[in-house]
Amino acid sequence: MPQPDVPTERDRDPAPAVSRALRILTALADADGAPMTLSDIARALGLAKSSTANLCAALEDGGMLEREAGGYRLGRRTAELGGAFAQQFNQVREFYRVVAASPVLHREVVQIAMLDGTDALYLARHEGRSPYRLGTPLGSKLPAALSATGVALLAELDDDAVRALLAPTEPFPRLTPGSITTVDELLPQLGEVRERGYAVDRGGSFGGITGVAVALEPWAPADPPLAMGAALPAELADDERIDAVGEGLLAAVAVLTNPLRGPGA
Repeated sequence: MPQPDVPTERDRDPAPAVSRALRILTALADADGAPMTLSDIARALGLAKSSTANLCAALEDGGMLEREAGGYRLGRRTAELGGAFAQQFNQVREFYRVVAASPVLHREVVQIAMLDGTDALYLARHEGRSPYRLGTPLGSKLPAALSATGVALLAELDDDAVRALLAPTEPFPRLTPGSITTVDELLPQLGEVRERGYAVDRGGSFGGITGVAVALEPWAPADPPLAMGAALPAELADDERIDAVGEGLLAAVAVLTNPLRGPGA
């Protein structure tokens, strides 16, 4: 008679409280800034309300959560940790200096993102002097196939690797009327990036915004894949400006790729 499966020690969660705390933080991050009540969190995680209350209290004491009238939000400590993560990478630390010294980029909204699975995760931002509120908030994600930074990163892979990575996620979410939804639509864009040197997103992730981006070659083997991109108002993003920003990004990336070069090289 077959015996029922009994969880082994390896199958058991070695730190269930930590795992549950991480799930709470993830749920709040997925809420896009909307507060969640204690009941909402307990229901989302399938936990008892009393256990959830204890976990939330510990996270609040550590600054990872903040409580307000509408419920819980992520706390300031999460932003500090996110900033500390980004500052581990030399290219992110140098990014601000290089962009500020660029005659083309210093007035633009320029960001650095990393490839996080099938998404582009935004780590750093130079605000420039644009009167427009452009770009993606730090710590947020976009589907890599739909953003200029993500496409620049994907172009570093061969087509077979791109298909293996992204095919399970088809159809891609249609964020705007200009969003692509399949790998077959993406692959010609990647070919253009490899030939031209930079990626261009004409409103595929945000309506009214044109993105231009270039991948960075890591300084160290352990560094994640990074790309640097600028967000331009679509009504001002003619071919001439896109080309100028693309060349400016290539020049900045050359400095960030080779630490021995200065911003005027």
